[in-house]
Parts: sequence; structure tokens; C-alpha cells
Amino acid sequence: MDKLKQWFKKNWSTAILGVLFVVLLVSPNAKAWLMRQAISTGLFNSKIEEKSSGKQQGENKNSPSVNFSVRDEKGKIINTSELKDKVVFINFWASWCPPCRAEFPSIQEFYTKYQSNADVVFLTINLDDEASSGKAYLDKEKFTVPFLVPKDNIPSEYFSGSLPTTVVLDKNGKIRLHHSGMADYSKDSFYQEIDQLLKE
Repeated sequence: MDKLKQWFKKNWSTAILGVLFVVLLVSPNAKAWLMRQAISTGLFNSKIEEKSSGKQQGENKNSPSVNFSVRDEKGKIINTSELKDKVVFINFWASWCPPCRAEFPSIQEFYTKYQSNADVVFLTINLDDEASSGKAYLDKEKFTVPFLVPKDNIPSEYFSGSLPTTVVLDKNGKIRLHHSGMADYSKDSFYQEIDQLLKE
């Protein structure tokens, strides 16, 4: 025991780092907290693409999105093809995904700011194997974003398997942002981009 105490006195910083590393390995909340600190720097943020003039030959930016259907908690079906004239924020997430947990507070903040705007639609789509796990996570964290699940297969234009993935459609249904990985959606710079889409 004395040897252990002596070792700890000499190596206390190593021991603390070791404990923190183990906590980060086993705790999704701890991982999410660390990632949240990283995204708050703005280094992981994505940018909404400028509206394409369509004059360049072979240009495929801002290509029209394909239809995608989701189902809400009451069984109502929402089709992206019916959301023309709206700015649509789509986020694919799962409760077990630390980067999803890291960015979710910023999504909630974004939702809170724009939920009363009828021209902005939020499709926060849960991809847990058991939807009840995703719903339990939202309830536990007191998040109020819409809880949706895919109705059919997800088109690859929207989602290729990486969580989280965020897509923003403009009022013409064109993809103006496609971002794989975490980001902070509570920044004024992002709100300005959303406001610009609303004016188009």
C-alpha cells in the first residue's frame, strides 16, 4: 500500500489522465461533453452553399433533392416533396452516438429560435435500432425537437451512413448544405444563412 501511495504521489497527473481516459471510453455523455467543447470553437461548422445561378455548363450544385418520407410519433407521414416554399433542416441522429449528443443542444437552441416560423421545418430523424431509445434520450434531456423516424429507405442523397448527418433544403427543395459530422447550429453566422435562405 505504501508503494502505491508513493507511486501516486509521483504520478498523480498520469493517474488522473488515465481515469479521465477510461471515463471517456465508457461514458457517451462524457464523450459528448468533450466533443461539445470542440464544436463550440467553430472548427467543425459547415456552410450553406450560395444559390447557384445555373449558368455554368455541367453544374450540379444545389441539385434538386429526391423525395423522402418520415413518420412522426402520431403516425403522420411527412414527405419532403410537400415542403416546397419551406427551408427544411434535416438531421439524422442516434442516442448512442456521442457526436450526435454533442451537437444536439445547439440543434435544440436553433429549434427554439425558429420553431414559430412557419417557413422553417425541422426533420430530426432518429436512427436508433429501437426508436424507444431515441425517444427516451430526448425526454431525459428535455429536448423538444420533433421525434421522427424514416418511413422508407433513406435516399443516399441525404444520408450515406455517417452519424450525425445534416442536410438543409432551400425553398425549391434543393440541397444547400450536406454535412457529415458534428457542428454547432446555434451560431449567429448559421442563423444569418438560414435567414438568407428564407429571403430567397
